[in-house]
Amino acid sequence: MGILILVHELGHFLVAKVSGVKVLKFSLGFGPKVIGRQIGETEYMLSAFPLGGYVKMLGEEAGEELDEADKERAFNQQSVTKRILIVLAGPLFNVFLTYIIFTSVLSMGLPVNVPVLSNILPVIDEVQEGYPASEAGLKAGDVVVKIGNKRIDTWFDMVNIVVKNPGRKLDFVVKRDGKLLNLRIIPQSVDEVDPAGTKVIIGRIGVKKLGGGFFESIQSDSVLDAPVKGVVATYKMGFFVVDSIKMLITRQVSLKNISGPVTILQESGKAASAGLLTYFMFMALLSVNLGVLNLLPVPILDGGHIFMFLIEGIKGKPLSEKTIAITQKIGLALILLLMVFALYNDFVRIFSGNSTS
Repeated sequence: MGILILVHELGHFLVAKVSGVKVLKFSLGFGPKVIGRQIGETEYMLSAFPLGGYVKMLGEEAGEELDEADKERAFNQQSVTKRILIVLAGPLFNVFLTYIIFTSVLSMGLPVNVPVLSNILPVIDEVQEGYPASEAGLKAGDVVVKIGNKRIDTWFDMVNIVVKNPGRKLDFVVKRDGKLLNLRIIPQSVDEVDPAGTKVIIGRIGVKKLGGGFFESIQSDSVLDAPVKGVVATYKMGFFVVDSIKMLITRQVSLKNISGPVTILQESGKAASAGLLTYFMFMALLSVNLGVLNLLPVPILDGGHIFMFLIEGIKGKPLSEKTIAITQKIGLALILLLMVFALYNDFVRIFSGNSTS
């Protein structure tokens, strides 16, 4: 996370410097300063709370008094276009980091696998005749909503339950043509051999996913082709994040899937233990997430600032300080609420034993 925050704030910092804006502070973390050093006109700091960072520019705060000598270098005295570019640079640097990682991986002849959201959802594409699903009345196009008391958000959720319950009655709730139906399905017991060579019995109900798998594999033909394919992979991963947000908002995917810093720590540890490549690929996914999420038009996020600058450009004058203050408070409340909810989900996963594995 430190690397992702550094890259994000570096984007704001560099474009501000290039634009001639005076940067007063560059901090990794929020809250009280732990350590810092003044270099030139900027103080570089590490602060107490590591979940974020900031670049403080002259004239950024409402009502700030400015010396005449420095006035032309204040953020609020810059054109709307310059201010948008400075704010936009943070998220774009995060997306660019993802691009660098993907291009590096592709140049080594390795693939970048981008999730295909439509194939991850628990929608039944095909029902096989003679299997329990067909006998129970499950049909192609049905969406599995619940099995027992557990909400089903992905195909993997469903498979995980079915595989572990051979010969046991499972109560499915499925959505068909906008209506909820209750079906009882008993998974068929099937003998299989696991990767360790041990014979195991698993459950199977006879349903399939079509469409070429859960991931789209992007590969480059050469080192020269890697930068082009890196653009494709970054674009597709970015839109995977956008589609995921849409599905959270429309409740096609449960809000329980929102994760906080505890889950990120756990998954980062697993990625690191799996090897350097897995670690960097996880970093790439987090980085594009951070970039896209910051572009949402929510006050306090970069996207919220850009939205207000666009309104200013259309009106021909800045929004009032009172309006800005109110929107900032609303944005802060929303972000804090989201963080509390994400932490709640983290601890529910830990104490219920459902942390990702």
